[in-house]
Amino acid sequence: MEKISTQVPEQPGIPAVSAEDIKYMKAALKQAEKAIAIGEVPIGAVIVYEGKIIARGYNRRNTDKTTLAHAEISCIRKACKKLGDWRLEGCTLYCTLEPCQMCAGAIVQSRIDRVVIGTTSPKSGCGGTLLNILQNPDFNHQSEVLYDVLRPECTEILQRFFKDLRRRNKEEKKMRRLAETAQADS
Repeated sequence: MEKISTQVPEQPGIPAVSAEDIKYMKAALKQAEKAIAIGEVPIGAVIVYEGKIIARGYNRRNTDKTTLAHAEISCIRKACKKLGDWRLEGCTLYCTLEPCQMCAGAIVQSRIDRVVIGTTSPKSGCGGTLLNILQNPDFNHQSEVLYDVLRPECTEILQRFFKDLRRRNKEEKKMRRLAETAQADS
C-alpha cells in the first residue's frame, strides 16, 4: 500500500482532518483487512478515548451468523466493557463505511461524541446519506460527524472485495454448469 499524506487542505465550512483522524482511520482499515481475510465484507472500526484505541472491530456477520456482528456494534460492546459503562462520552468512533441504521442507533444510544466516516453508503448509510440518525435533533444525543477521511482507501477496499466476489461467483457458476453438463452426458 502506498504511503498516504497526512496533510489535508482545509476547506471553508468543513472541519479539518487531523493527523490523528488519519492515523485512527488507518487502524480501522486494518480491521477491514481482517474482515477480508475471513471472507467478510471489509468494514472496520475503532473507538478512541483520551488519545488511545480502546476497542477494535470488524464485520463478522457471516462468520458469527448474526445480523448484530457489525464492526461498530462489536467495537461499542468492547469499549463499554473497557470503560465499565454503557455511556461512551468522550469517545470517537472511526468507521471505514458510513453506519447503517442499527449501528447509527447504537452510536446515539451509547452517547459517542464524534464519528469519523471513511466513505458513504448510498444503500444503507444513516450518518447522512439516506438518513441522518447521528445528528437528528429529535434524539437526546447527537454526534459530531466528519466524512470522507481516507475515502479513496475506504472505497477501494470495498470495491476490491466485491469485484473479487463477483469473479468467484462467476467461476463457481461456470464450474457448476460444467459439472451438470458432464453429469448429464454420463
